[in-house]
Amino acid sequence: MSIHLVGGGPFAASDAATPFLAEATARAAAVGRSAPRIGLLSVSSADGTTPSSTPDIASVLSDTADVLVTEVAPGQPFTTSVLSDVDALVIGGGRTPDYLDAIAPLVDQIRLLVADGLPYLGYSAGAMIAADRALVGGWRVGGVEVCPEGASEGLDEVELREGLGLVDLTIDVHAVQAGTLARLVASAEAEFVTAGLAIDEDTVLVVGEGALEVRGSGSVWRVVSGDESVSVATMGA
Repeated sequence: MSIHLVGGGPFAASDAATPFLAEATARAAAVGRSAPRIGLLSVSSADGTTPSSTPDIASVLSDTADVLVTEVAPGQPFTTSVLSDVDALVIGGGRTPDYLDAIAPLVDQIRLLVADGLPYLGYSAGAMIAADRALVGGWRVGGVEVCPEGASEGLDEVELREGLGLVDLTIDVHAVQAGTLARLVASAEAEFVTAGLAIDEDTVLVVGEGALEVRGSGSVWRVVSGDESVSVATMGA
């Protein structure tokens, strides 16, 4: 089973559903279910509106799966019941620090379930928090602008926190579209991270037992901090 990290954009455009649903269906079949039960976790915005990605993801997956959507308000944690009897887990998009706070009570259980083969899909914020050290936002490093303020998640200085620990590289999303590739490069230059991946919109990175797989129309940008420089390379679909 794999970890599927989507960089944003329309969910169908990322081409993430097919491999994710195949893994969820296989896990469901092992317990005698013909259609997988997929938990979709969402955190609303401060004004109570649902992130647009939540119904988008649910609509695509519900053609062949039973999608169980749970949404909480910022500052409200998810309960462990959202992980009960599911064949796969999706964590959606929105404000990344709010998602990290909301899943805090579930971190150990999610790690155990994914290690046991539960397919995980992180969309935007859900992809960022999958890392060991999660980049949760910010648009300045040492007071210097490194990406557009609109991508800051409401934070000033770039901030990293302990994430879910499902992947060992720091993840950023909306790479080219929101200018966050520059944020990851600056974070590596400042030695906040040693290596990371920035995922474009309409693109999914699949992390499994074999080679990394990129699907969709964009690229995954690999950023590595060296002794005297930062290297950047692309992984295309």
